[in-house]
Amino acid sequence: MTKEECFYLGTIVSKFSFKGEVLAKLDADNPQDYINLESVFVLQGNKLIPFFIQNAQLQKSSLLRIQFEDIDSDSEAELLIKKELYLPLTQLPDLKGNQFYYHELIDFKVKENKGKTIGYLRSVNDQTAQALFEIIDDKQRLILVPVHDDFIIKVDRENSILILDLPDGLLDIYKQ
Repeated sequence: MTKEECFYLGTIVSKFSFKGEVLAKLDADNPQDYINLESVFVLQGNKLIPFFIQNAQLQKSSLLRIQFEDIDSDSEAELLIKKELYLPLTQLPDLKGNQFYYHELIDFKVKENKGKTIGYLRSVNDQTAQALFEIIDDKQRLILVPVHDDFIIKVDRENSILILDLPDGLLDIYKQ
């Protein structure tokens, strides 16, 4: 399994007990969806290694308390701190309507609400305070558009089209 075939679930942030349990901070809207997992992939170096889960339960709101099989000591758990957790893309819950995962919009045609094509979505930059759609127009210019619910009119998965209603003048700065 490669990292490209998976999605980021969270990071192990601390040990929980002297029996090898760990706490993972999940990057999920509904952490309770992940308490019955059989396994996860742990990123070690540049490889994803499968770890089987003996027991998992929610601890506070977004922390998952995990007991992995064959990890039964404080020192073994210590080696997992700050490791990232991944699951196969096939385990992502289905979204409907205008809800979407960033990766599923890559290469979508991006259009304005009035029908004019802006370009194609190259990627979504979520490393900034405000996530940004990175769109390449027909002149190979990079156009940055904030990912904001008010701008997203329709996610047309069937035709791979993202329709946006952008504020007046936003695209003008790219026409020079």
